[in-house]
Amino acid sequence: MAFIELRSVTRTYRKGEYEVTPLADVTLDIERGEFCVLLGPSGSGKTTLLNLVAAIDRADRGTVTVGGADLGAMGAGKLADWRAANVGYIFQQSNLVPVLTAYENVELPLWLMPLSKSERHARVALALAAVGLSDRADHLPKQLSGGQEQRVAIARAIVADPPVLVADEPTGNLDHESAEGVLTLLDRLHSERGKTILMVTHDPRAATHGTRHFRLDKGQLHEMNGVVSP
Repeated sequence: MAFIELRSVTRTYRKGEYEVTPLADVTLDIERGEFCVLLGPSGSGKTTLLNLVAAIDRADRGTVTVGGADLGAMGAGKLADWRAANVGYIFQQSNLVPVLTAYENVELPLWLMPLSKSERHARVALALAAVGLSDRADHLPKQLSGGQEQRVAIARAIVADPPVLVADEPTGNLDHESAEGVLTLLDRLHSERGKTILMVTHDPRAATHGTRHFRLDKGQLHEMNGVVSP
């Protein structure tokens, strides 16, 4: 069994009078420790696929299994607990709480876990060190650059040490230098920490990263062969 398995997954939404099917009978296997990149036009179902793997959304048909856990078989409470322990989500917008410091933003997910104050502190310090922002722990988001904000968001995503990271256009709002810093960090999390990463991107430079590449279009998923050029 693959670490992440989608089997004949279909997801349909109603949009006014019409039904939209961003994913149609999709099957996918991802092994533990792979760095997979999802490409495709807007509206092709990339974010929908991320949300299914992250247990934010549910399939209408088919099964989604991560680490042996059948996500469709869990109730809402159990699913929330599973998601907190197993998935870190990195968004295009950093979505930091503006009145909280970098340290406090990173600490937020740990309040859902049965940890002591000293355990939370140790995990936050480790996560901020991993993204190179130990010296910015007391800074508010407005005191950080865009690249630094996104690195804080990545620290927040990894602070609980989840095995899976999903990233939805993580470089979409960044300048070239900041984007390269974020991509280098994701490469390190993959190669040094063994994280399984699923990243959506429209950025040609970002598309050159990763170990496997897929294209979603009109609800269909196809693996791409060869090197992806910027």
